[in-house]
Amino acid sequence: MINQQLSPAVKAFDAMAPVFDARFGEWLSVDAQRDAVRRTLLAALPPRGRILEIGGGTGEDAMWLAKRGFDITLTDGSPAMVARAQEKLSILGSRAAVAPAEELEAFAERHFSLNGALFDGAFSNFAPLNCVEDLKPVGRGLAKLLRPGAPALLVLFGTVAPGEMLVETLRGRPRQSLRRFRSGPVPARLGGQAFTVTYHRRAALRAAMQPWFRLVKTVGIGIFVPPSAAEPWISRHGRLLRSLATLDRFSERVLARFADHILYHFERTDVAAP
Repeated sequence: MINQQLSPAVKAFDAMAPVFDARFGEWLSVDAQRDAVRRTLLAALPPRGRILEIGGGTGEDAMWLAKRGFDITLTDGSPAMVARAQEKLSILGSRAAVAPAEELEAFAERHFSLNGALFDGAFSNFAPLNCVEDLKPVGRGLAKLLRPGAPALLVLFGTVAPGEMLVETLRGRPRQSLRRFRSGPVPARLGGQAFTVTYHRRAALRAAMQPWFRLVKTVGIGIFVPPSAAEPWISRHGRLLRSLATLDRFSERVLARFADHILYHFERTDVAAP
């Protein structure tokens, strides 16, 4: 019954929830990109702070942060993903809630009716925001939820990713290699389920976050480390992957625009929430 109310993207991930960790957990390219994001999260988030995660899926990043003393509230549109995340987080004193990213404003109202406290930071990893066509509600919702000065670290797909172009071309899918240049919703599939993604440009993201957030910096995630389309081949070449991850670390700022994912580091301004 509830599944009929879900967006196509959320339905796709909801159906994948039982096998999601097993399918992607063994891919070393995903691990390498996740490690880069986590390194940036630890440097930017206030120690032991109250942190909101958007589109947290099965809770792998939330659990990792909770073990390091953070108080995490994970949100995701998929009830099945949230159920799996809650199993991981409850024993660590953190929590998960069903809340699609595009409904963050409604989540803010529910959140404040329960405890009334602002968050010290927020993050979103591995591009759940690319499943949202209009990011303005996300910006407004985050403005209501974060205290002034709080960081918002949002990881979205890059729009110029030579690594994906190369991998998709070698796999005989040249049309796929150019998909990130397309504007508007782009067809995608996961586990046989069809949905769309939008490859948001930097300017559009900044516009959605202003005037409540200012962009501090961007960090490239997966510049030389290839996208998951290179799996499982790249996982069989661990030494090569470690070398590529080292190159990423040295070039994550200067070559950020060419990455598979881009981490946008925003900071909450003093402008009142809408």
